Amino acid sequence: MSVDDARRVVGAARVKGVFPTAAIEIGSSAAPIWSDAVGTDLTTPFDLASLTKVIATTSVVMELVRTGALGLEEPVSAFFGDWRGADRAAVAVRDLLEHASGLPARLLDTPPAGRREFQHDICSTPLEYAPRTRSIYSDLGFILLGFLAADRGGASLDELFDRIRMRLAPPPDTLRLEPQFDLLTFTLPSALRRSAAPTRPMEEDPRRGRILYGEVHDNYAATLGGVAGHAGLFGTSLAVGEFARTVLRAARGDPDTPAPFSPELVRLFTAKSTVPGSSRALGWDTMLPTSSCGTRMSASAFGHVGYTGTSLWIDPDRDRYVVLLTNRVNGAGTLDDMRTVRRAVHDAVGDV
Repeated sequence: MSVDDARRVVGAARVKGVFPTAAIEIGSSAAPIWSDAVGTDLTTPFDLASLTKVIATTSVVMELVRTGALGLEEPVSAFFGDWRGADRAAVAVRDLLEHASGLPARLLDTPPAGRREFQHDICSTPLEYAPRTRSIYSDLGFILLGFLAADRGGASLDELFDRIRMRLAPPPDTLRLEPQFDLLTFTLPSALRRSAAPTRPMEEDPRRGRILYGEVHDNYAATLGGVAGHAGLFGTSLAVGEFARTVLRAARGDPDTPAPFSPELVRLFTAKSTVPGSSRALGWDTMLPTSSCGTRMSASAFGHVGYTGTSLWIDPDRDRYVVLLTNRVNGAGTLDDMRTVRRAVHDAVGDV
């Protein structure tokens, strides 16, 4: 298999209507190996959706842990007065990161008007299961992580992430290129919004009926002003690749990676959870034969996906990462269609 096979998979999916545009990058800890785009070019920012959870929120939490400003075992009740009840008293920051807090995926009702209301509704929503007995993917848990990170970090989530982002040096071969090549941000500059891969709102979104250009697709994140712990980040494939190389170098033991991406912290945050039946780590997901990264990555691989049609997988044993960004939510592709495409792309580049 080869990059030509990956290109054919992506091209065929576009023809089928799974997504109108896509960008892909494969690389090692040293440099990008191959990048391509269909229906667009490499300067296009994509709505990264839930890649926000690992690129932004988890990185900010790592930094707070590194500096001692936050502890993984701190109870959630220490941050939110609304988090009350014997069934949730023992839930800690670690449990939110591992999707093992008992919280459901989303709220039953329409999203509230702002942070205070969101916080109250999440903290008072009934738990679906006893904490740490299982793992259910939860946007709500990461919204809370965004709130508590901002409170403990003394700045907004996007500002805290920007401080980390500035430590990541762009690849030498992109220094002479346009700024959007290394764009990774919660708020797109107004001049670049029309160049973003467009998305269509969900049926329950009051913005339905129009195309979103550079506006976050997730309606919860939109209600929170585009900056949230679970979604809101925009970026190009090259910028996500730059982030992936930093994490990959740390995962392979490089002591010179910028904070908070030390080998020790990356190892801690990518270690598989002890929750029964869970593939989750701290923020990240880990490799299973059924994962979206296909069957060719090693057991050490970790990654994440996003609802809009994005994914990032990193394999320390093979010294590879794969970035695949699409705007599935402006096409006809289902989640199953996207899962099939992701697996096929990753298997195609398994020997690259």
